[in-house]
Amino acid sequence: MSRITNKEILDLMQNASLKDLGVMANKIKTQLHPQKITTFIVDRNINYTNICWVDCDFCAFKRKIGEEDGYILSFEEIDKKIEELLEIGGTQILFQGGVHPKLKIDYYQNLVAHIHQKYPEITIHGFSAIEIHYIAKVSNLSITEVLQCLKDAGLSSIPGAGAEILSDRVRDMIAPKKLDSDEWIDVHRQAHKLDIKSTATMMFGSVDNDEDIIEHWDRIRSLQDETNGFRAFILWSFQPQNTPLQARFPNLTKASSNRYLRLLACSRIYLDNFKNIQSSWVTQGSHIGQLALLFGANDLGSTMMEENVVSAAGASNSMNQQEMIKLIKDIGDKPAKRNTAYEILEYF
Repeated sequence: MSRITNKEILDLMQNASLKDLGVMANKIKTQLHPQKITTFIVDRNINYTNICWVDCDFCAFKRKIGEEDGYILSFEEIDKKIEELLEIGGTQILFQGGVHPKLKIDYYQNLVAHIHQKYPEITIHGFSAIEIHYIAKVSNLSITEVLQCLKDAGLSSIPGAGAEILSDRVRDMIAPKKLDSDEWIDVHRQAHKLDIKSTATMMFGSVDNDEDIIEHWDRIRSLQDETNGFRAFILWSFQPQNTPLQARFPNLTKASSNRYLRLLACSRIYLDNFKNIQSSWVTQGSHIGQLALLFGANDLGSTMMEENVVSAAGASNSMNQQEMIKLIKDIGDKPAKRNTAYEILEYF
């Protein structure tokens, strides 16, 4: 079957029925995952600092140096969070923070090495492209040198955070200080060359349009053709509450469940070189998160023992392992706990 074009996916996005998109996406999912196994991971978000100079208008989490509730977690506080995760059978920490203007490579090397040496059973999935890019800048190192330092210290993989929409038209409006699309892609390209796998994310529903979304998909599909370094794609909707962007655009509202499911299905149809697509129950709630499994998603993501960034913008959904297992079984799939590399650890 020939690869779907940008023109064809735009037509589907705008004209196909939601039901038809679901059927198409679910068929592709079943071809890729014929055993009907839906996975999840038990992990914890650890935001080591909320201090950030980038000042994105869509973020309600960031604080500036000197603000009363700004923080940098101590190693002892991080250790406690990891030990709590281990107690419930967790295997990974999603480790990221604001882009702190004063932290250089030594801090990050010491932090990653400390965690890796003290908790070797924990996978460190951490640091967004903009964090890595900024560490390189302030430490007078190349992107590759920073990635190699962190890998040597114990970093396993990097998240897709900071991608938002890989359209510079949108990025210039919502995060003008952030990396441009080429720079985000290049950080992930350099990581993949070092065999540091990553994920690709997309935040839709701010000031983006259909063409911007397709541009994003095209960029990540092309890089995946080149490196095969992405393990999964994660689509999530902009959460406008408490953000400066909502103040600038008062009529901006959270995207509908219909819009989320349409885009999820289209991403499954378009991203033919991505094996895994994750449901974003954190922004959509557990029931739409479950429905996403019938619209192309094969993974429920994380139990999210701790989540601060999305919740700062008003989303407060939560789910534990047993709830995930129940939702997966409810649609006739087989639940399985996985690790960061999408290797199955346990079936239920």
